[in-house]
Amino acid sequence: MKISDVRELSLEDLKGKLEEEQANYQKLKMSHKVSHLEDPLAIRKSRRTVARLLTVLNQKLTQQ
Repeated sequence: MKISDVRELSLEDLKGKLEEEQANYQKLKMSHKVSHLEDPLAIRKSRRTVARLLTVLNQKLTQQ
């Protein structure tokens, strides 16, 4: 998810997407520990998406 797409989301959408991505990240980490993933870079992509969502969410909260 690109940063420009993230910035267009509302606060409620950001919080929902953040929960969804954090759950996906945890699932990927657990799957990788049990058996190797076909795409181990998916963990990095998911972690960075979570960071982008948190960054934009904190920016929007400080603006209010």
